[in-house]
Amino acid sequence: MDIAVSVSNLEKKFGQFIAVNKINFEVKQGEIFGFLGPNGAGKSTTIRMLCGIIPPTSGTGHVAGFDITREQYKIKEHIGYMSQKFSLYNDLTVEENINFYSGIYKIPKNEKQERFKEVIHAAGLEGMETRLTLTLAGGWKQRLALGCALLHKPKIIFLDEPTSGVDPITRATFWDTIKKIAGMGVTVFVTTHYMDEAENTNRMVLIYHGTIIAMGTPSEMKTKCMANEVLEIAVADSQNWLERISKIPGVKEAALFGANIHTVVYDSSKAKPAIEQFLKAEGAGTFQVNKILPSLEDVFVSLIENYDKTENKKN
Repeated sequence: MDIAVSVSNLEKKFGQFIAVNKINFEVKQGEIFGFLGPNGAGKSTTIRMLCGIIPPTSGTGHVAGFDITREQYKIKEHIGYMSQKFSLYNDLTVEENINFYSGIYKIPKNEKQERFKEVIHAAGLEGMETRLTLTLAGGWKQRLALGCALLHKPKIIFLDEPTSGVDPITRATFWDTIKKIAGMGVTVFVTTHYMDEAENTNRMVLIYHGTIIAMGTPSEMKTKCMANEVLEIAVADSQNWLERISKIPGVKEAALFGANIHTVVYDSSKAKPAIEQFLKAEGAGTFQVNKILPSLEDVFVSLIENYDKTENKKN
């Protein structure tokens, strides 16, 4: 009973194309579960199956205890859903949008006013009830959409790229709201391609080309899923050095990370002096090379590149 979502060998094909390739995972009740991957990885297709919108080609799945193939309508009564695209009506006021969704979710008449107040408070929209939704900033719109998705007090809420297109400060505020929701016992299933946001999840999976290639807590992903070490190189004009550094013996791969370069190396005790010697010989000026704990972005880039190399060898 403590499992909110479970899937076993879940697969979805569109013709010959395999969008989701026999994936397996479980989501515990009340946790924030991250479903991560690049565009086209299979995230939205998986959510659509879990929400009962499209049937799987094969495999099984249960959401809130209901079968995703046979009990789609029961699932929809127990979940909330918020897409990356704003889903409310811009030509209605904040109050009118909430009242409209109260009707959609068949909120009992004697409970509508209390639910209305809860949504306004949760979204921080006190005093904005009569404003046209069109006039709200993007972050306020997303919080209103989240509030409407919670009107019927679902056990599980699916958030598909909920902060796409909003600024970093708004994203941080939005995640504070998500944590409060999870604290009330609601299971949060969230997709995102922002790696810094993934740090807010309790557990996560990384899906790529429809296949789950890693699973664990943020800490486990950085310590157990990364076989190699990471060096951070701070040097002027880092982009101009990137390709040359990637060719140094002992460097497995290199990528820009902000203004610096992150290199995945086989042995930092050998690679660090080799990189320092190279930069000094090439007249790089002032620079620093330090071993660091890999970021989730480092982990995901490495896992995806390893997957691509393995699949290419198979083919």
